[in-house]
Amino acid sequence: MSMFTNPFSSKSKLGRCLCGRHASAEAHAAAERAARLDDETRYKEVVASGLMRAMFPQDAQRRAFLKAVGASTAAAALATFFPLDAATEAFAQTGKPEKTDLKVGFIPITCATPIIMAHPMGFYKKHGLNVEVVKTAGWAVIRDKTINKEYDAAHMLAPMPLAISQGLGSNPIPFVTAAIENINGQSFTLGIKHKDKMDVKSWKGLKFAIPYDFSMHNYLLRYLLAENGIDPDTDVQLRVVPPPEMVANLRAENIDGFLAPDNVAQRAVFDGVGFIHSLSKTMWDGHPCCAFAASRDFITTMPNTYAALLRAIVDATGYASKAENRKAIAEAIAPAAYLNAPPIVLEQVLVGKYADGLGNIKDDPRRIDFDPFPWDSFAVWMLTQMKRWGQIKGDVDYASVANQVFLATDAAKVMKEMGLTPPATTSKSFSVMGKVFDPAKPAEYVNSFAIKRS
Repeated sequence: MSMFTNPFSSKSKLGRCLCGRHASAEAHAAAERAARLDDETRYKEVVASGLMRAMFPQDAQRRAFLKAVGASTAAAALATFFPLDAATEAFAQTGKPEKTDLKVGFIPITCATPIIMAHPMGFYKKHGLNVEVVKTAGWAVIRDKTINKEYDAAHMLAPMPLAISQGLGSNPIPFVTAAIENINGQSFTLGIKHKDKMDVKSWKGLKFAIPYDFSMHNYLLRYLLAENGIDPDTDVQLRVVPPPEMVANLRAENIDGFLAPDNVAQRAVFDGVGFIHSLSKTMWDGHPCCAFAASRDFITTMPNTYAALLRAIVDATGYASKAENRKAIAEAIAPAAYLNAPPIVLEQVLVGKYADGLGNIKDDPRRIDFDPFPWDSFAVWMLTQMKRWGQIKGDVDYASVANQVFLATDAAKVMKEMGLTPPATTSKSFSVMGKVFDPAKPAEYVNSFAIKRS
């Protein structure tokens, strides 16, 4: 995620970075600079950036102007005909939340890191909110409590708002994915007695746990099995087990393995009952997993509260995306009120240097990562898997559903307001196990699979 740029630097660009995310040297420099900005400076630069964009739509023009007159002169000239201080104060004070005391539900997994850490590390307070983050037993409970308005918003699996909106597993209620919480961060884990089953084709007949039917875990595990000639509905058993209960079930040999968040997998290694076969990112590097979700009723009746909450989440996500912050985050979310896990387990997940349970120490800084942008194409892919495995019956308007539920445009607006640089588009192609997914051709994608229910 590209952080703040300096509007009075002739070297910075006020548009998107070349990669659309944050891979440029300039974006990395901006990320370092963002950590040093106080709120007043941050707001002032957002206002100044907007004005400079209006005056100089082309970066080349702006850079030429700044080189000619210098940053100090440019800033002074700008202030003479535009009240930057007043505009900055107005910007900071607009959109007072309709409600400041909120409850946000979460499942105790590292996928929820931005939502959880925003409490002990002060991100909610920074954005004018008093948020109680509530540890919850399972995904169905999260769904029901959010639908019943016991929670104002929630940590959800990214496919859940799509399912809720279409009435899959519940009555149809318009829900939205406002931001992606994490990318990657899941592990295929087997019981220690299955060390001889490194070939996925040998998994036929095993019992696997997944956290929920409408989850990336379900779809990725099914995808992996099917690509190896194993029908996930007839050749193995898939059971829904809440993530906090998976290690105990693995120890009791009620299941042979699971695809679950990395802190669950790492706890299985820590307890000596399982080993990490592979990371989910080996299938699809950059895949989404969990999301910050809310009902459409909440975001329309309390737009300022929703905006403040989204800003806090995006702010926390940006902080979590920086490797140098990960150890501190692990300490912050380890207590019983949050993940109730040994900090060393969480550090292995967040930092990426970890034991795999087979005697190896792996080092992958992007084992889990954090990027808030809710790409429409992520939603389209999830819908193709719902269709593939018979969860959705009949025709699907993939693009329309994705656009209504995954609020990429809203996320881009909030990111720009915060001085961040969102992608220039809301859709992109990607590959899963080497197979390219074109979000413009979802029906063809579904039909291309040999093993499917639809």
